[in-house]
Amino acid sequence: MNPASELTQKATLSDFLAAERTFLAWIRTGLALMGFGFVVARFGLFLQQLEALQHGAPDPSYGLSLWFGTALIGVGVLVNLFSAWHHFHLVRQLNQGGPVPSRPSTQAVAIALFLALVGLAMAIYLVLIHSSVGKHPATQQEVSMTADKSVTPPGNKGIVDKPSNHSVDQTVERLEGILQSKGITLFALIDHSGEAEKVGMKMLPTKLLIFGNPKGGTPLMLATPSVAIDLPLKILVWEDKQGKVWVSYNSSAYLQERHGFPSDLLANIAVVDALASKAAE
Repeated sequence: MNPASELTQKATLSDFLAAERTFLAWIRTGLALMGFGFVVARFGLFLQQLEALQHGAPDPSYGLSLWFGTALIGVGVLVNLFSAWHHFHLVRQLNQGGPVPSRPSTQAVAIALFLALVGLAMAIYLVLIHSSVGKHPATQQEVSMTADKSVTPPGNKGIVDKPSNHSVDQTVERLEGILQSKGITLFALIDHSGEAEKVGMKMLPTKLLIFGNPKGGTPLMLATPSVAIDLPLKILVWEDKQGKVWVSYNSSAYLQERHGFPSDLLANIAVVDALASKAAE
């Protein structure tokens, strides 16, 4: 009798069934990770909808939840692939009758550590989100004004507001000078607050400038006659209740979307943004 054959361990049916149960358990773990990852990835959308219900306007995108969720889904896929490979390798060892080493499951330990790190990161992320959502919407808008120097208020589709560093009269004077230097015709200057004062009504300083250049506007109206409703171009200079002066106008992108004129004609009215910025600086 060969002594080596006496040392060979023959696998029993219970060994194969135990290996199969372990394999199925890892499959369930991988599926759970993928399902949980999908929920986490959609969590950012839930936060946006909740913020919209509370404040009437969506807050900045909560994009990190997408990355957390995608990472969990990816790990779930890897768990299933690695489990399939490990099960195949284990069954082959059992068929060969070789001893199966008893050791801690490195796969289970690695998954546990990964989930602990993801959970900690998500907890920190939720704390940061809570603190940012708690800010007053007006404060967030004020920060945006300072950073971008222009704001499109909710509900004012297509209207761009730029803060001016001058009074209403000074801003209007600067704008008139810029128009004259560029050869752009000022068709009208409407003093809304002045007209209100004439009829005994009080209104904060508000003035509207209507200007344009037939060389730029005519091709637009030939391409899309309806654009004549919004031409000549207009810039409104006004003061709010806090004494802040604003320069407001219709964005050229909005006018193109509204009337559908060719994009190569967009430059004919895009000058309004440069004019407003120069007058307000």
